[in-house]
Amino acid sequence: MYRCDECGFDHTLNDADQARIGIVEVADEFASALLDFEDDDARARPDPATWSPLEYACHVRDVFLVQRERIFLARVQDRPETVPMFRDERVAFDGYDEQDPRDVATQLEHAATMFANALRRLPPADWERTVVYGSAGRSVRSLRWVAIHTWHEVAHHLGDVLRQRDG
Repeated sequence: MYRCDECGFDHTLNDADQARIGIVEVADEFASALLDFEDDDARARPDPATWSPLEYACHVRDVFLVQRERIFLARVQDRPETVPMFRDERVAFDGYDEQDPRDVATQLEHAATMFANALRRLPPADWERTVVYGSAGRSVRSLRWVAIHTWHEVAHHLGDVLRQRDG
């Protein structure tokens, strides 16, 4: 069971084969929510420790791309070590707050589709292949977990953005 008390996301690893559908649906909703903001509001942080809607969208776009590469790596190597995403550093390094929200919304949808395609193409045996995460303590995770975790990531951050939009 994969349950987040904060956002209510609740799925089991057995739902991993459905993650690709949920991810695309939530990413489309995320892109639409981002476009509900005026440009300045999309870039505004509610407080210094909380990302803006645009920063969340850029982060989720990049999560899809990073996780896609991790899936490919796990399909060609046994138990590969993942490289940290450096999510906080990316905000400045990639200039998240300077990007065009319309471009990011499109990129988010495309990245979600690319990630979903990588999941769709997994043969049954490959769902059990694993990657090693080391950023928050070393842990071995199946590609089922990667799919569910990524689905949770986008759903969770959509909630963050909706709270900012709906105030």
